[in-house]
Amino acid sequence: MCGIFGIVGHAEASNLTYLGLHALQHRGQESAGIVATDGAGLRAHRQMGLVADIFDAPTLAGLPGQAAIGHVRYSTAGGSALKNAQPLFVQYAGGQCAIAHNGNLVNATELKEQLESDGAIFQSDADTEVILHLLARSKQPTFEQKLVEALRRVKGAYSLLVLTENKLVAVRDPHGIRPLVLGRMKEGAYVLASETTALDLIEADLVRELEPGELLVIENGVMRTSRPLEEPPRLARCIFEHVYFARPDSTLFGTSVYEVRKQLGMQLAIEHPAEADLVIAVPDSGVPAAIGFSQQSGIPYDVGLIRSHYVGRTFIEPQQSIRHFGVKLKLSAVRQVLKGKRVVVVDDSIVRGTTSRKIVKMIKAAGAVEVHLRISSPPTKWPCYYGIDTPSRQELIAATHTTEEIAKYVTADSLGYITLEGLGRAVGDPERGSFCTACFSGEYLIGDFGRAKSGEVTKLTA
Repeated sequence: MCGIFGIVGHAEASNLTYLGLHALQHRGQESAGIVATDGAGLRAHRQMGLVADIFDAPTLAGLPGQAAIGHVRYSTAGGSALKNAQPLFVQYAGGQCAIAHNGNLVNATELKEQLESDGAIFQSDADTEVILHLLARSKQPTFEQKLVEALRRVKGAYSLLVLTENKLVAVRDPHGIRPLVLGRMKEGAYVLASETTALDLIEADLVRELEPGELLVIENGVMRTSRPLEEPPRLARCIFEHVYFARPDSTLFGTSVYEVRKQLGMQLAIEHPAEADLVIAVPDSGVPAAIGFSQQSGIPYDVGLIRSHYVGRTFIEPQQSIRHFGVKLKLSAVRQVLKGKRVVVVDDSIVRGTTSRKIVKMIKAAGAVEVHLRISSPPTKWPCYYGIDTPSRQELIAATHTTEEIAKYVTADSLGYITLEGLGRAVGDPERGSFCTACFSGEYLIGDFGRAKSGEVTKLTA
């Protein structure tokens, strides 16, 4: 759960990187950083917090040069601490190097133990640092060859931007799990980003999506590309990016995220119709699917929940004075819309079930006579090891409860999830042959995460 951005060939590289990270803020809110090069050396600024709070004009002025990379982080490997903030920046025998990583390496612990036994000293807990150690120890003659040799030893999900004094390298893992796109500005600068929304903000044109396994190098204004990594038997693009994680105004894996989410809602209405008076969304991620559900079912769409856009990740919570304080801080019910109505509530997923329970109770407290919960993804039964911060299996309510039991726990009058087959149809891949659906199906394509290793689970009680 991270976002990366890079630009080369522009006099205001760090300023544009700041804007790009701002457009990717939804991909990580714990820390942010920018590393820039003026051709002679790299300069870095990393800090905990949000992009707008970390960077100001004097800070960006201290990051001169025509190339820069940036990163927004939400931790999936390594804790939430400044030492894990990216881009990671090192000096080694070959010079200076910075790296920004979106994804998760499934064999990082094993590789780290091997490197430490050989004398390596790690400065962070982030799995990304393993790549830097492998790169620094490579005996290959060129920087790109060193990087390729390092990447051939790691397994998992990675979209990477690597910056040296005079080149920017972008690479995507052979399964294509995390997104990475290439753009170009009218002035000629090349741009790389996790999502197209970052290109839109700085008015860069989308050139194309990087191919899975592609390594792209931009040096002295010249771009060259290769496919040096072994191709797997199939792609494993993250389907949860379409369900929830990417911004709806992005184009992801060649498809509009908004249109996919609307199709999810339409498919959901076909699979799980409801007798109701109106359709509402759990904002913001549930809105496109709710619109699709409304259009397919003919039930009017309305705004029944209002989301506050001024809620940070932390707040002071009263001990007992306000029940459900966290949800109430983020969402409030529109009583005039809900009172006396049979309501379909569309959300993107249920993880632990606790938030859904509070939302349903809030809607009923506002006067709704029935609440029918509809989810635009299949039951989330398995944790993600590739860069989405889903909890352990013990905490996933769908791992141990039937749909009927979950409906009772969240106090909904009915509950319906989209099927895996319906999800595939909505993303334009009915057989799901190019997507990873491990969080729904338990079918992990990379690494040994068999069902037997998922641990014992216990049921919640209402």
